[in-house]
Amino acid sequence: MTDPISLLGYRFFQYALLGGSVAALVCALIGLFVILRKESMIGDGVAHISFGGIALGLFLGVNPLITALIVAVLSVLAIGYMRRHGLAQSDSAIAVMLAIGFSTGLILISLAGGFNVDLFSYLFGSILTISTTDLLIITGLGLVSIVVVGVFYKELLSITFDEEASRLMGVPVDLLSNILNILVAVTIVLSIKVVGMVLVAALLVIPGLTALQLGMKFRDTALAAILFGVVSVVIGVFASAVFNVATSGVIVFTLVAVFLVTAAWRRLT
Repeated sequence: MTDPISLLGYRFFQYALLGGSVAALVCALIGLFVILRKESMIGDGVAHISFGGIALGLFLGVNPLITALIVAVLSVLAIGYMRRHGLAQSDSAIAVMLAIGFSTGLILISLAGGFNVDLFSYLFGSILTISTTDLLIITGLGLVSIVVVGVFYKELLSITFDEEASRLMGVPVDLLSNILNILVAVTIVLSIKVVGMVLVAALLVIPGLTALQLGMKFRDTALAAILFGVVSVVIGVFASAVFNVATSGVIVFTLVAVFLVTAAWRRLT
């Protein structure tokens, strides 16, 4: 077993804690809006759609997080367009874009000669290999997401709890929905290195779902969700390093354990 205190002296471990904490904070905050809007599956869909962006980045030799961000943002805008214009319901639109993203990724992988280690690190997460560039991208995207939520906080709350009433009051619902969907895409991308595309939806949904068990007002629920997310990531990073197990799996396992304990406590009190 590795001494957990000594790990703090390593830069890669510091990067893992910083990058993971930023990703967990933003995921918990944005995820709460997604849960309350009953659009949790968009997170899972966009995570899988970004597979095409990751493959494109590896194929072109550029940072895969950048190409994944571009693909994810374009996909959520396309999903919103199809839904607003009656081309497909939300889940069907997600399925269409997921098929496009995955098929494109597979084509690019075949052209590049097959799977490699880098691709698997994005599929299943590799938080302990976060580079300086990755950390800067994650931190930058995280700060932008927090600022946007702060600027449009009241409007986002309004369309989350009563979209039709917001529309009648003159709130630009379509524009704000697109902004929120773009934030989801950003959140997914900055979390890929933490838990991978396969499990990123858990980091987006479970902290908010756990906080909602406490029955508090929205602001306190958001703070609780952030706390649950960040603590779970920190515990997961330490536990995985000490016991030499998959970090993304430990993080999600911790999130689920916290949810079950909180739900049980809520039912018993």
